[in-house]
Amino acid sequence: MPEKVYPTDKKLSDHDFVRLSRFIHQQYGIHLTPAKKSLLEGRLRKRMKQCNISSFSDYCNYIFTDQGMAEELVYMIDAVTTNKTDFFREPYHFEFLTLQALPQLIGKQNASFRKKIKAWSAACSTGEEPYTLAMVLSEYALSSPGFDFSILATDISTKVLDIAQTAIYEEEKVSPVPYAMRKKYLLRSKDPNKKVVRITPELRNRIAFRRFNLMDKRTPVSEPLDIIFCRNVMIYFDTETQERLIRQFHSLLTPGGYLFMGHAESINNMDVALRFAAPTIYQKEMAP
Repeated sequence: MPEKVYPTDKKLSDHDFVRLSRFIHQQYGIHLTPAKKSLLEGRLRKRMKQCNISSFSDYCNYIFTDQGMAEELVYMIDAVTTNKTDFFREPYHFEFLTLQALPQLIGKQNASFRKKIKAWSAACSTGEEPYTLAMVLSEYALSSPGFDFSILATDISTKVLDIAQTAIYEEEKVSPVPYAMRKKYLLRSKDPNKKVVRITPELRNRIAFRRFNLMDKRTPVSEPLDIIFCRNVMIYFDTETQERLIRQFHSLLTPGGYLFMGHAESINNMDVALRFAAPTIYQKEMAP
Protein backbone atom coordinates (compact mmCIF):
# COMPACT_ATOMS: atom_id res chain seq x y z
CA MET A 1 0.00 0.00 0.00
CA PRO A 2 1.58 3.34 -1.05
CA GLU A 3 2.54 5.73 1.68
CA LYS A 4 0.23 8.69 2.15
CA VAL A 5 1.59 11.96 0.84
CA TYR A 6 0.70 15.46 1.94
CA PRO A 7 0.38 18.77 0.11
CA THR A 8 3.78 20.20 -0.77
CA ASP A 9 2.26 23.56 -1.75
CA LYS A 10 2.00 25.64 1.38
CA LYS A 11 -0.89 27.58 -0.04
CA LEU A 12 -3.43 27.42 -2.82
CA SER A 13 -2.20 29.78 -5.53
CA ASP A 14 -4.30 32.77 -6.53
CA HIS A 15 -4.48 31.34 -10.04
CA ASP A 16 -5.89 28.00 -8.87
CA PHE A 17 -8.23 29.68 -6.40
CA VAL A 18 -9.71 31.74 -9.24
CA ARG A 19 -10.06 28.63 -11.42
CA LEU A 20 -11.85 26.71 -8.72
CA SER A 21 -14.01 29.53 -7.34
CA ARG A 22 -15.15 30.51 -10.83
CA PHE A 23 -16.06 26.92 -11.67
CA ILE A 24 -17.88 26.39 -8.34
CA HIS A 25 -19.85 29.59 -8.86
CA GLN A 26 -20.81 28.76 -12.44
CA GLN A 27 -21.82 25.18 -11.72
CA TYR A 28 -23.21 25.38 -8.18
CA GLY A 29 -23.98 29.02 -7.49
CA ILE A 30 -21.69 29.17 -4.44
CA HIS A 31 -19.87 32.50 -4.31
CA LEU A 32 -16.39 32.10 -2.81
CA THR A 33 -14.86 35.48 -2.14
CA PRO A 34 -11.06 35.87 -1.70
CA ALA A 35 -11.72 35.93 2.05
CA LYS A 36 -12.78 32.26 1.76
CA LYS A 37 -9.49 31.17 0.22
CA SER A 38 -8.01 29.82 3.48
CA LEU A 39 -11.25 27.93 4.17
CA LEU A 40 -11.08 26.32 0.74
CA GLU A 41 -7.42 25.41 1.29
CA GLY A 42 -8.20 23.60 4.53
CA ARG A 43 -11.03 21.61 3.03
CA LEU A 44 -9.06 20.69 -0.09
CA ARG A 45 -6.14 19.42 2.00
CA LYS A 46 -8.38 16.70 3.41
CA ARG A 47 -9.43 15.56 -0.04
CA MET A 48 -5.85 15.67 -1.32
CA LYS A 49 -4.72 13.36 1.48
CA GLN A 50 -7.49 10.93 0.58
CA CYS A 51 -6.56 11.10 -3.11
CA ASN A 52 -2.83 10.80 -2.32
CA ILE A 53 -2.11 14.00 -4.25
CA SER A 54 0.71 16.14 -2.88
CA SER A 55 0.21 19.43 -4.73
CA PHE A 56 -2.68 21.90 -4.81
CA SER A 57 -1.94 22.60 -8.47
CA ASP A 58 -1.93 18.87 -9.30
CA TYR A 59 -5.26 18.44 -7.51
CA CYS A 60 -6.80 21.38 -9.40
CA ASN A 61 -5.50 20.03 -12.69
CA TYR A 62 -6.94 16.60 -11.83
CA ILE A 63 -10.39 18.06 -11.07
CA PHE A 64 -10.62 19.48 -14.58
CA THR A 65 -9.78 16.19 -16.33
CA ASP A 66 -12.53 13.85 -17.54
CA GLN A 67 -11.54 11.36 -14.85
CA GLY A 68 -11.56 14.03 -12.14
CA MET A 69 -14.98 15.27 -13.23
CA ALA A 70 -16.34 11.73 -13.17
CA GLU A 71 -14.69 10.44 -9.99
CA GLU A 72 -13.62 13.31 -7.73
CA LEU A 73 -15.86 16.29 -8.42
CA VAL A 74 -18.75 15.10 -6.25
CA TYR A 75 -16.38 14.56 -3.30
CA MET A 76 -14.80 17.98 -3.75
CA ILE A 77 -18.24 19.61 -3.63
CA ASP A 78 -19.06 17.58 -0.53
CA ALA A 79 -15.93 19.03 1.06
CA VAL A 80 -16.64 22.60 -0.04
CA THR A 81 -20.28 22.85 1.01
CA THR A 82 -21.29 23.77 4.55
CA ASN A 83 -23.93 21.55 6.15
CA LYS A 84 -25.17 23.01 9.42
CA THR A 85 -28.67 22.09 10.52
CA ASP A 86 -30.73 21.04 13.53
CA PHE A 87 -34.09 19.52 14.35
CA PHE A 88 -36.74 22.23 14.77
CA ARG A 89 -34.30 24.93 13.67
CA GLU A 90 -36.10 28.30 13.62
CA PRO A 91 -39.12 26.79 15.42
CA TYR A 92 -41.47 29.68 14.61
CA HIS A 93 -41.52 28.41 11.02
CA PHE A 94 -43.19 25.21 12.17
CA GLU A 95 -45.59 27.09 14.43
CA PHE A 96 -46.63 29.29 11.49
CA LEU A 97 -46.98 26.19 9.32
CA THR A 98 -49.33 24.51 11.79
CA LEU A 99 -51.38 27.52 12.88
CA GLN A 100 -51.66 29.51 9.64
CA ALA A 101 -50.22 27.96 6.49
CA LEU A 102 -51.77 24.49 6.63
CA PRO A 103 -55.31 25.64 7.56
CA GLN A 104 -55.18 28.15 4.72
CA LEU A 105 -53.79 25.69 2.19
CA ILE A 106 -56.42 23.08 3.06
CA GLY A 107 -59.18 25.69 3.22
CA LYS A 108 -58.58 26.76 -0.37
CA GLN A 109 -59.10 23.20 -1.61
CA ASN A 110 -62.68 22.34 -2.42
CA ALA A 111 -64.37 19.33 -0.88
CA SER A 112 -63.77 17.09 -3.88
CA PHE A 113 -60.01 17.74 -3.95
CA ARG A 114 -57.64 15.49 -2.02
CA LYS A 115 -56.12 17.07 1.07
CA LYS A 116 -52.54 16.23 0.16
CA ILE A 117 -49.77 18.73 0.79
CA LYS A 118 -46.62 18.53 -1.31
CA ALA A 119 -43.47 19.92 0.28
CA TRP A 120 -39.86 20.32 -0.82
CA SER A 121 -36.93 20.61 1.58
CA ALA A 122 -34.28 22.11 -0.71
CA ALA A 123 -30.72 21.75 0.59
CA CYS A 124 -31.88 19.28 3.24
CA SER A 125 -28.37 18.50 4.52
CA THR A 126 -28.29 15.54 6.93
CA GLY A 127 -32.08 15.29 7.11
CA GLU A 128 -33.04 17.14 10.28
CA GLU A 129 -35.22 19.62 8.39
CA PRO A 130 -37.34 17.17 6.33
CA TYR A 131 -37.76 14.86 9.32
CA THR A 132 -38.90 17.79 11.44
CA LEU A 133 -41.33 18.72 8.68
CA ALA A 134 -42.59 15.13 8.52
CA MET A 135 -43.20 15.11 12.30
CA VAL A 136 -45.12 18.38 12.18
CA LEU A 137 -47.25 17.29 9.21
CA SER A 138 -47.91 13.89 10.80
CA GLU A 139 -49.10 15.60 13.98
CA TYR A 140 -51.35 17.89 11.95
CA ALA A 141 -52.89 14.89 10.22
CA LEU A 142 -54.11 13.57 13.56
CA SER A 143 -56.57 16.44 13.87
CA SER A 144 -57.41 16.79 10.18
CA PRO A 145 -59.18 13.70 8.77
CA GLY A 146 -58.24 12.96 5.18
CA PHE A 147 -55.09 15.09 5.33
CA ASP A 148 -52.05 13.60 3.60
CA PHE A 149 -48.60 14.79 2.57
CA SER A 150 -45.41 13.93 0.73
CA ILE A 151 -41.94 15.45 1.09
CA LEU A 152 -39.11 15.71 -1.41
CA ALA A 153 -35.71 16.35 0.18
CA THR A 154 -32.71 17.28 -1.95
CA ASP A 155 -29.11 18.27 -1.49
CA ILE A 156 -26.03 18.59 -3.63
CA SER A 157 -23.91 16.54 -1.21
CA THR A 158 -24.02 12.76 -1.49
CA LYS A 159 -22.33 12.49 1.91
CA VAL A 160 -25.11 14.26 3.80
CA LEU A 161 -27.81 12.47 1.81
CA ASP A 162 -26.37 9.14 2.92
CA ILE A 163 -26.67 10.27 6.55
CA ALA A 164 -30.20 11.55 5.98
CA GLN A 165 -31.38 8.31 4.42
CA THR A 166 -29.80 6.22 7.17
CA ALA A 167 -31.75 8.43 9.63
CA ILE A 168 -29.58 7.62 12.67
CA TYR A 169 -28.68 10.51 15.00
CA GLU A 170 -26.84 11.00 18.26
CA GLU A 171 -29.27 11.43 21.17
CA GLU A 172 -28.00 14.95 21.84
CA LYS A 173 -28.91 15.94 18.28
CA VAL A 174 -32.59 15.20 18.83
CA SER A 175 -32.90 17.19 22.06
CA PRO A 176 -34.88 19.99 20.33
CA VAL A 177 -37.59 17.49 19.37
CA PRO A 178 -40.55 17.76 21.81
CA TYR A 179 -40.70 14.84 24.21
CA ALA A 180 -44.03 13.51 22.91
CA MET A 181 -42.69 13.44 19.36
CA ARG A 182 -39.46 11.78 20.47
CA LYS A 183 -41.47 8.92 21.98
CA LYS A 184 -43.58 8.58 18.86
CA TYR A 185 -41.11 9.10 16.01
CA LEU A 186 -37.68 8.05 17.34
CA LEU A 187 -36.45 4.51 18.02
CA ARG A 188 -33.70 3.92 20.57
CA SER A 189 -30.85 1.52 19.83
CA LYS A 190 -31.22 -1.97 21.31
CA ASP A 191 -27.61 -1.62 22.44
CA PRO A 192 -27.69 0.49 25.65
CA ASN A 193 -24.09 1.56 25.04
CA LYS A 194 -25.04 3.28 21.80
CA LYS A 195 -26.53 6.69 22.50
CA VAL A 196 -28.29 6.95 19.15
CA VAL A 197 -31.83 7.00 17.82
CA ARG A 198 -33.36 6.27 14.43
CA ILE A 199 -36.36 7.86 12.75
CA THR A 200 -39.30 5.44 12.55
CA PRO A 201 -39.92 3.66 9.22
CA GLU A 202 -43.36 5.30 8.93
CA LEU A 203 -41.73 8.74 8.90
CA ARG A 204 -38.80 7.71 6.69
CA ASN A 205 -41.21 6.39 4.08
CA ARG A 206 -42.81 9.83 3.82
CA ILE A 207 -39.66 11.39 2.39
CA ALA A 208 -38.01 10.90 -1.01
CA PHE A 209 -34.33 11.87 -0.89
CA ARG A 210 -32.58 12.88 -4.10
CA ARG A 211 -29.33 14.53 -5.11
CA PHE A 212 -30.05 17.83 -6.83
CA ASN A 213 -28.05 20.93 -7.75
CA LEU A 214 -30.12 24.08 -7.23
CA MET A 215 -28.37 25.58 -10.24
CA ASP A 216 -29.83 22.96 -12.60
CA LYS A 217 -32.33 24.42 -15.05
CA ARG A 218 -34.51 21.33 -14.83
CA THR A 219 -36.70 21.08 -11.75
CA PRO A 220 -36.88 18.11 -9.36
CA VAL A 221 -40.69 18.09 -9.27
CA SER A 222 -43.43 17.44 -11.81
CA GLU A 223 -46.39 18.85 -9.85
CA PRO A 224 -46.98 22.19 -8.10
CA LEU A 225 -45.74 22.45 -4.53
CA ASP A 226 -47.56 23.84 -1.52
CA ILE A 227 -44.49 24.36 0.68
CA ILE A 228 -40.82 25.01 -0.07
CA PHE A 229 -38.18 25.18 2.66
CA CYS A 230 -34.91 26.66 1.41
CA ARG A 231 -33.19 28.01 4.49
CA ASN A 232 -29.67 29.32 5.08
CA VAL A 233 -28.55 28.39 1.59
CA MET A 234 -28.93 31.54 -0.48
CA ILE A 235 -26.51 33.42 1.76
CA TYR A 236 -23.82 31.59 -0.23
CA PHE A 237 -25.14 32.88 -3.58
CA ASP A 238 -24.73 36.26 -5.22
CA THR A 239 -27.79 38.49 -5.77
CA GLU A 240 -28.33 37.47 -9.38
CA THR A 241 -28.31 33.78 -8.48
CA GLN A 242 -30.61 34.36 -5.52
CA GLU A 243 -33.19 36.14 -7.65
CA ARG A 244 -33.11 33.46 -10.34
CA LEU A 245 -33.66 30.79 -7.70
CA ILE A 246 -36.54 32.68 -6.08
CA ARG A 247 -38.20 32.98 -9.48
CA GLN A 248 -37.88 29.23 -9.93
CA PHE A 249 -39.44 28.62 -6.52
CA HIS A 250 -42.29 30.97 -7.44
CA SER A 251 -42.96 29.02 -10.63
CA LEU A 252 -43.10 25.75 -8.69
CA LEU A 253 -45.47 26.94 -5.95
CA THR A 254 -49.20 26.52 -6.25
CA PRO A 255 -51.18 29.78 -5.79
CA GLY A 256 -51.23 30.42 -2.05
CA GLY A 257 -48.14 28.24 -1.49
CA TYR A 258 -45.41 29.24 0.96
CA LEU A 259 -41.65 29.73 0.77
CA PHE A 260 -39.68 29.50 4.05
CA MET A 261 -36.21 31.09 4.08
CA GLY A 262 -33.38 31.37 6.60
CA HIS A 263 -33.19 34.03 9.30
CA ALA A 264 -30.51 35.99 7.40
CA GLU A 265 -32.29 35.84 4.04
CA SER A 266 -35.03 37.90 2.41
CA ILE A 267 -36.47 38.84 -0.98
CA ASN A 268 -36.31 42.58 -0.33
CA ASN A 269 -35.53 44.56 -3.50
CA MET A 270 -36.22 41.52 -5.68
CA ASP A 271 -38.77 41.72 -8.47
CA VAL A 272 -40.65 38.54 -7.57
CA ALA A 273 -44.39 38.00 -7.09
CA LEU A 274 -44.28 36.75 -3.51
CA ARG A 275 -45.93 38.61 -0.65
CA PHE A 276 -44.58 38.97 2.88
CA ALA A 277 -46.48 36.61 5.20
CA ALA A 278 -44.21 36.73 8.27
CA PRO A 279 -40.48 37.30 8.85
CA THR A 280 -38.60 35.05 6.37
CA ILE A 281 -41.90 33.53 5.17
CA TYR A 282 -43.38 34.47 1.80
CA GLN A 283 -46.54 33.45 -0.03
CA LYS A 284 -47.40 33.22 -3.69
CA GLU A 285 -50.42 35.35 -4.56
CA MET A 286 -53.73 33.52 -4.74
CA ALA A 287 -55.36 33.17 -8.13
CA PRO A 288 -58.14 35.76 -8.69
